[in-house]
Amino acid sequence: MNIYTQKMRWKALLVVLALMIIGASIFFTNLLVGKFANEERKNVNLWAAAVHRKAELVDYTESFFGQLQTQERRRVELLADVYKQVLSDKPSKDQDLTFFIEIIEKNTSIPIILADATGKILDSRNLSPHQDTLKYLTGQLKEEFTVYKPLMVPILPYKKHYLYYRDSHFFTELKNVLNDYITSFMSEVALNSSSVPVIITDSTRQKVIQFGNLNDIRMTDPAYVQEKLDEMANENTPIRVSFGDQGTSYIYYQDSELLTIVRFFPLAQILIIAIFALIAYLLFSYARRSEQNRVWAGMAKETAHQLGTPLSSILAWIELLKLDDTNIAHATAEIEKDVNRLEVIAERFSKIGSEATLKNNDIVQILLDSINYLKLRTSKKVTYILHIDQDKKILLPVNAALMSWVIENLCKNAIDAMNTTGTITVDLKEEPKQVVIDITDTGKGISLTEQKMIFNPGYTTKKRGWGLGLSLAKRIIKQYHKGKLFVKSSTPGKGTTFRIILKK
Repeated sequence: MNIYTQKMRWKALLVVLALMIIGASIFFTNLLVGKFANEERKNVNLWAAAVHRKAELVDYTESFFGQLQTQERRRVELLADVYKQVLSDKPSKDQDLTFFIEIIEKNTSIPIILADATGKILDSRNLSPHQDTLKYLTGQLKEEFTVYKPLMVPILPYKKHYLYYRDSHFFTELKNVLNDYITSFMSEVALNSSSVPVIITDSTRQKVIQFGNLNDIRMTDPAYVQEKLDEMANENTPIRVSFGDQGTSYIYYQDSELLTIVRFFPLAQILIIAIFALIAYLLFSYARRSEQNRVWAGMAKETAHQLGTPLSSILAWIELLKLDDTNIAHATAEIEKDVNRLEVIAERFSKIGSEATLKNNDIVQILLDSINYLKLRTSKKVTYILHIDQDKKILLPVNAALMSWVIENLCKNAIDAMNTTGTITVDLKEEPKQVVIDITDTGKGISLTEQKMIFNPGYTTKKRGWGLGLSLAKRIIKQYHKGKLFVKSSTPGKGTTFRIILKK
C-alpha cells in the first residue's frame, strides 16, 4: 500500500468518524431540544388555558354585575311608582299610604333625588352629609346623578317631578373591585411569567390596549404591529374577552421567544459546526502545506550542509596535492576519511523515513568519533571538554550513523548559539537502566517560550536557519531509539544544557 492510498483511507476514516460524532451530537441535541420544546409548549398551553378560564370568570362577573344593575334599575322604577302614588293629588279614599312610605324608608342603599322641573330638591335618600344639605340639583351633584336618565313622576297633567338616581354604594365598590381585577388581569396577561409574547387589542382588533414580552421600540411602528398580529393569529386563535363597560378585547399570543430559539438551535448548531470544520480544515491544510515546504527546504539545506564539509575538505586536499605531492600518503588518508564521511551521510538520509536497524554499539566511541571529527572542522575558538571515561566501553542498541548525526546537530547548534566562540562540555553518565548524555554550551541561552517550540519542524531563531536540526535529532532519539531529548536547563546569557537519555 503506497502512502497516498493510506492517506486517502485515513481521511475517509476521519470523515466518517467526524460525521458519526456530529450525527450523534445533533441527535442527542435534537432529543433534548424536543423535550424542552414540548415542556415549553405545555407551559404556553397551560398559560392560554388559564387566560381562557380567567376570561370566562370576567365574563361571568360582568354578567353578574349586569344583573345587579338591572335589579337596581327595577328598584328605582318601583320607587318612582311609589313616589307617584304618595305625591298624587287624588289618592284613593281607602288607599293606605303606609306601605308605600315603608318602601321609601327601606331604601338604604340606592342614592336618589326627587326634584321638580326647576331642579329644586323635594326629597333625597342615601346622600353624603354634604350633598344632603343642597337645595338644588346643580353642578357636580347633577353630573353624578345624570349618569342614568331620570325617571319622570307625573303628579298632575301639568305638574311633573323627576326621580334621579345613581349606583348604590355597594354596587359602586364592587364595580371598582371588578375594574381593578380587569386591570390586574390585563397586566398579568401582558407581563406573564411564561415569557409569552402578547398583544391585547380592542374590539376592532386594530387599537393596541396593552402588550408584553415584545420590543417596545418596534411596537411603535404600526406596520410591525399589524404584521405581528397577523403572525400571532396564524399561530393561535385570539382569545375573546368581554369587559362589560370597557367593551370587548382580543388577546393575541404566540410561542415564547425561547421556544422559537430552541427550535432553530439544531440548525444553528449544524451551521456553526460546518463553518468551524471548514475553517479548521483550511487552516490545517495551509499549516500542513507550509510545514511541508519548510521541511523540504530544510532537508535540502541540511543535505547541502552535510555534504559541504567533506566535499570542501576533499577539494582542499586535491588542491594541496596539486601544489605539493610529497604528502600523498597523508592526503590520501584524509581524503579516505572524507569519502567515508560521505558514505555516513548517505546512510543517514537513507534511514530517514524508514525503520532504523539498531545494533549494540559502543556509545563512548560514537561520542569520541563525532567530537573528534567536529574539532578539526570548527573554529579554534571553540573548546571541547569531555567528561567521558575513554577507556570504558558501554554497549547500547543504537544506530551509529543516526546517533552521530544527533551529536553533531546538538554541537553545531551550540556553536551557533556561542557565535563560534565558547566552550562545549559533554558529560556521559552510566546508570543501572539507562545512559545519560549532557551537552552544555556557553551560548546565549533559550527562553522558556522558545524551549516549548525549538523541536518543532521549521522553528528557528537564526536568520538563515531552517529549523530542522533539532527536529531531526528529537525524531531520531524518540522514535528510532525510544529515548528522550529535552532541554535540561537554560539561562539567558550563560548557556544551555541538552540531555539525551537512552535505555540500556
